[in-house]
Amino acid sequence: MAATVIQRLKTTSGDGNELYIKRDDLLPFSIGGNKVRISEAFYADMAAKGCDTMIIYGSRHSNLCRVLSNLCASRGTGCVMICSHEDGEEDAATNNTYLIDWTGTRIVHCKKSEIAQTVERVMGDITARGGKPYYIYGNKFGVGNEGTAAAAYADAYAEIRAYEAEQGWEFDAMFCPSGTGATQTGLICGHLLVGDRKRIFGVMISSRETKRAREVIDGGIRDYFARRGAELPAGYQEEIRLLDAYRQEGYGRYDERIERVIREQYVTNSIPLDPIYTGKAFWGMTEYLREAGITGSRILFLHTGGTPLFFDYLTHI
Repeated sequence: MAATVIQRLKTTSGDGNELYIKRDDLLPFSIGGNKVRISEAFYADMAAKGCDTMIIYGSRHSNLCRVLSNLCASRGTGCVMICSHEDGEEDAATNNTYLIDWTGTRIVHCKKSEIAQTVERVMGDITARGGKPYYIYGNKFGVGNEGTAAAAYADAYAEIRAYEAEQGWEFDAMFCPSGTGATQTGLICGHLLVGDRKRIFGVMISSRETKRAREVIDGGIRDYFARRGAELPAGYQEEIRLLDAYRQEGYGRYDERIERVIREQYVTNSIPLDPIYTGKAFWGMTEYLREAGITGSRILFLHTGGTPLFFDYLTHI
């Protein structure tokens, strides 16, 4: 996969920090985003395991489901999406919903309390018809495949290192949105493999408990290193840095401060951010830098994409 652009941003903060952004929103498949790398990792793992039908999971506005459904459709692979929701929630359609529908992906609805049973039933149905199902998260409880998604961004970390080598310096810190934690997990794995000095921060965008978020990332790191047959560095858990003060009460919640950041970055740097992931995380990063008194540093923000969510936002303001 071709390396994405790292762009220096114009800033007016006056703190002496140099801000850069890695444009994974420009990855050339399915409107880009971090889920392109992660989807390719899942697809390769499915093929390696000899499976022929992918089972994906998420909500109707899921970036991951958009990309995975598109990837499977473009390669003629069967795909079933399990979509969990509360009563009435399934009625809310987004641009990602329409794009998923275009692919012809079979959608199976269930309540959030019935996910495991639904995964088991769908896998059983596929097996009964002679197929070989692959659930992206492992077993019916969503456990057992953490290292696969992490591998995508452990590999992508090499692109950042190559850019630094060209510039003759290293970034002091890196920030990314942290939802499921897969992207941050991969970046930490890449960092641990080379032992450089960057600090990697995940800006939490949902209401997941911080303790649980740390456990998920820790499990992903351990699974990734176990798959490689590599020894984990001592004290690796200290590299799991989660910022939970900027999530504004949970997933999809935002206010005028985040909206202001979205407008500023579009006007000043021509960057499309969305209020669910990238806009919230970018705002959280700038708030943290200010509150922590960080100055004179080189900072990299990973743009994880979600362009359809940017247009969802435009149509509702």
